[in-house]
Amino acid sequence: MSKPPTLATPRLRLRPFHPSDAEVVAQLAGAREVADTTLHIPHPYCLEDAEDWIASTEIAFDRGDAVTFAIQRRQDRKLVGAIGIHLNRDHEYAEMGYWIGVPHWNQGYCTEAAARALAYAFEKLQLNRVQARYFSRNPASGRVLQKLGMQHEGTLRKVVKKWDRFEDLELYSILKSEWRAR
Repeated sequence: MSKPPTLATPRLRLRPFHPSDAEVVAQLAGAREVADTTLHIPHPYCLEDAEDWIASTEIAFDRGDAVTFAIQRRQDRKLVGAIGIHLNRDHEYAEMGYWIGVPHWNQGYCTEAAARALAYAFEKLQLNRVQARYFSRNPASGRVLQKLGMQHEGTLRKVVKKWDRFEDLELYSILKSEWRAR
C-alpha cells in the first residue's frame, strides 16, 4: 500500500495517519465539541472507532478516493487534528473536510493546514475546484474557508441530520484559477 505524502508549513506537518495515532485520535475526536461540529464523527467515539477510521483512510487513498492527513505540530510532533480531500476524479473536484482537537482551537492550525492541503489539491492532484461545507451554526469553520479565499455559494437548508436535529450547511468553493490569482 502507498501512503499520502508528508507536507510542511511553518508550524505544521501534514502526514499520513499511523495505527499508533489511534489513541490520540480517539481522545481528540472523541470530544463532544468536535463531534457536535462535524457530520461524520459520532459521540461517543472510542479507540476502536479511531482504529477503523485510520485503516479506512489508507484504503481510500489506495483506491484514489481521498487523501487524509494528520495535522501535527512540528515543534513537538503533537497531533492536533485531521484534514481530508475527498476526490471526484470524473469532474476534477474535491470536498475538503477537517477537524481540530479542542485544546488546539483558535491557534490558526486549521487555516494553516487547509491552505497547504489546498495547494496540494491544485498543484499535485490537478483539481479544478475544491469545496467545503460546514454547519451554519459553526462560523469558526466558515472563517477558515474565507481566509483561504473561498467563495460562499449558498446555504443548504436542513439538508443533513446530526443526532436528532436537522442542520443547515454552508457551501464554499474555490477554483484553481481563483487560487492562482491570489
